[in-house]
Amino acid sequence: MSLDFLAAHADALPDKPALICGDRVVDFANLSKRASRAATILEGLGCHVEDRVALMSFNSVEGAEIVSGSRRAGLVIVPVNYRLRGAEIAYVLNDSGAKVAVAGPDHVEAMTEAMPDVNGDVTFVAVDDPVPDGWLSYRHLMRDASEGFASIAEGLGASMIYTSGTTGYPKGAWRPNGVDIANVLQVISIFELTQADRHLMCGPGYHSAVSFFSVLHQVLGATVVMQKKFDAGDALDLIEQHRVTTTFMAPTLLRRLVDAQEERPRDTSSLRALILGAAPCPYALKVRAQAVFGPVLWEFYGATETGINTVLRPEDQLRKPGSCGTAVPGQEIRLIRDDGSEASVGEPGEFMVRSSWVAEYYNRPDATIKSLHDGFFSVGDVAYRDAEGYYFICDRRIDMIISGGVNIYPAEIEAVLQAHPAVVDAAVIGVPDEEFGESVKAVVQLRLDASVGGAELIAFCGERLAGYKKPRSVDFADELPRDAAGKLLKRTLRDAYWAGAGRKI
Repeated sequence: MSLDFLAAHADALPDKPALICGDRVVDFANLSKRASRAATILEGLGCHVEDRVALMSFNSVEGAEIVSGSRRAGLVIVPVNYRLRGAEIAYVLNDSGAKVAVAGPDHVEAMTEAMPDVNGDVTFVAVDDPVPDGWLSYRHLMRDASEGFASIAEGLGASMIYTSGTTGYPKGAWRPNGVDIANVLQVISIFELTQADRHLMCGPGYHSAVSFFSVLHQVLGATVVMQKKFDAGDALDLIEQHRVTTTFMAPTLLRRLVDAQEERPRDTSSLRALILGAAPCPYALKVRAQAVFGPVLWEFYGATETGINTVLRPEDQLRKPGSCGTAVPGQEIRLIRDDGSEASVGEPGEFMVRSSWVAEYYNRPDATIKSLHDGFFSVGDVAYRDAEGYYFICDRRIDMIISGGVNIYPAEIEAVLQAHPAVVDAAVIGVPDEEFGESVKAVVQLRLDASVGGAELIAFCGERLAGYKKPRSVDFADELPRDAAGKLLKRTLRDAYWAGAGRKI
């Protein structure tokens, strides 16, 4: 895909709504013009091809035009999780080598707090006024920017999305040449997306799947209805008002959507594809969802690093409980035993994939090499395959917690807890949670003379980490289980909490 698809739609479908956000409707002609102005601004700020532009914002028209403008100028958008704070934000800006950092009106304060820890010459741009000292105003820059930018766009463009690593430090999943056009067309075909669709973007745009499915609809010339921040009742209203046909969300959001629909039904008859990903979806929730929305559920398994690897179609949702579907064409999947041999049907093995989707870790060749085995990439999940070729994710080789579709890595939280003067040892694990799938629990060993409660330790973490990372509960132990080599036996801890859950993850 060598053409600028936004420019093509601006020529062919100039008056068609490209974006709907609240009361704002932006057609393809105007979105293309504003993308050119955004590209002009970024070029004027010293950005050159492959330079990184960090964006921290709720879903918005301005965010969409900055993403489109960056792609048009051959730049790379680095979405910043808007839940991050201080040094966490600075780490992403420093590691990515961002040339420009843009913040939406709700996130200027958080990024300002990060500025003292940011290295290099970074230009900070605020989308809305008032603009703090040391920042530029995006609105002011847009007033004088030219719409005549000569596009050098190449398909979807290069991408870099940060996903946490087992050490707790985020890693940039880097695709220098973007997503292969064959993969783009394949996903469009698999999910039966069309130009006539109206897609609801309701999850956070920094999430790889949320942004990817929204861009896919732009590639087609379909309309994207943007929700600034997820609210279940509002999402249902938008589906009804705009006759939304497709959407993507994590199971946590689906649960809230089902609750709201059961409480006060809206007309969702236009919805034909409700796509799930980011975390396993409980079978009971699927039954409820199909009862209120009909057979519209799709589910896929994948990762930021590996793209979409398997898909479970609507007709299989209740027939194959616990499955994440069959392999997407072009995906070579292996399930590998500990000894390196391939697992048999029904036998668990580490899930490894080889395809043109696979990314590398920016500035981290060591991490890339560690994740690769004979050309196959692994994010540490364990799965088995049944006789019909359906895959079932059954465990995680690494200790990652998935809470509400968000990846949380315990090592970072444990390091904070162990910095508390009353703590001798700490383990962080995921425990069953009906709403979020898993919630973060800390199991802590205190010093003999210490007296501190769980609330204080949670607050201690909350001051140093993004809110979603802090423990939701704290248990205390006389001693944590460790083997002779001192390795923490987390499985021993986890099993006690998961014994009655009826599931393993």
